[in-house]
Amino acid sequence: MLRFYKKALITLLVAFIVSALLSYICVQRTFTSAVLLPSGESQFNWQAAVETDAYQGGQSAAVLQDDRFSLDFSMQISDAVQYPFASVALQFNGADGQPEPVDLTRFSEISFSVKCSPANVILFSVLTFEEGVSRRGDYLSYRSPNSYFSCDSQWSQVTLDLTRLETPQWWLEQFNLKLSMTDYELNQVPKLVFGSSYQSPPAVESRVQINGLTLKGRDWFYLYLLAAILVLLWLAVAISLWREHTRALTQSLRLKLQQDRPLVAYQQLSVEPRSDVEKDSIVRYLATEYANSDLNLDAVVQGTGVGRTKINAILKSELGYTFTGYLNKLRLTEAARLLSQGGNSNVSEIAYSVGYKNVSYFNKLFKEEYGCTPKSFKDIYKSSSVDKQ
Repeated sequence: MLRFYKKALITLLVAFIVSALLSYICVQRTFTSAVLLPSGESQFNWQAAVETDAYQGGQSAAVLQDDRFSLDFSMQISDAVQYPFASVALQFNGADGQPEPVDLTRFSEISFSVKCSPANVILFSVLTFEEGVSRRGDYLSYRSPNSYFSCDSQWSQVTLDLTRLETPQWWLEQFNLKLSMTDYELNQVPKLVFGSSYQSPPAVESRVQINGLTLKGRDWFYLYLLAAILVLLWLAVAISLWREHTRALTQSLRLKLQQDRPLVAYQQLSVEPRSDVEKDSIVRYLATEYANSDLNLDAVVQGTGVGRTKINAILKSELGYTFTGYLNKLRLTEAARLLSQGGNSNVSEIAYSVGYKNVSYFNKLFKEEYGCTPKSFKDIYKSSSVDKQ
């Protein structure tokens, strides 16, 4: 069994290490993130650009102070047109520096720290390409789902859900689309926009500072995959260890039974002659009478003519047992032999046949002796016999 325990320990250690590595990989793939700011740490190639209502004849203005370490810009809204606005867009570019949309479908959130002076309500918008509607390069034809967030002179953390932005009604009406057509895809995103809202203070220079701009995503597929792999892995480990344990236990029990059998002289066998008549008498008597449930030390004294003290002394010096210990050893070894042979006898019948009136007490002694219950012992021998066949 010691070999089994060593092997089991190594198996469990390997399974634990494999589980830890798989968990790390899957968790990393489940929770993804991509830094946009600072720009030097971004995996996307982008550049900031100021956008205002000037193309409509408006007089709103925006000035970009920094786009390397933070998105720091000032804007001033003028009501010269019906829908004034000023904004800064993060336009994605390809390797050649030309505008090229990116796939953001693996991201579900955008988070950042922001502060504004004075207090403001800022618009955040994601431009998305709409098949059958949008025209390449004409950003007014792109869907622009958006959301709003408040900011003031104190830094605050903002997290926006990229999957639940609202499409402006004017855009749907412009292209004669139903108001219920609010679904959009993030697979072709040319730019992200931060700008004024209709609640931004007019005719006042407003400063907006955004730090730690990060895209975040969760793909639960990898966690589901991890759970399935871990269940299968540990189920395989459990089955393997159970089989190995059964095999090792069977071998251990067979060895123990073989070692114990010389201690037992069954009724149909003779005991080897001994030079000491008293020893021979005691061993013979116990070998023939151990199945008697009423057998006690007084009965042995009467049956052998040897004194109580002498009986205990002989058993202790010759066999290393007390009277009770040797009697239980005889009974349990015979019970183990009967259980190993299979047959139709149940545990209770075998317990009674070897001299036990109390089956619970028999079960307790048997488990202490063999490390398993009589029923388990019988099942182990039965299964090992089937495997051999």
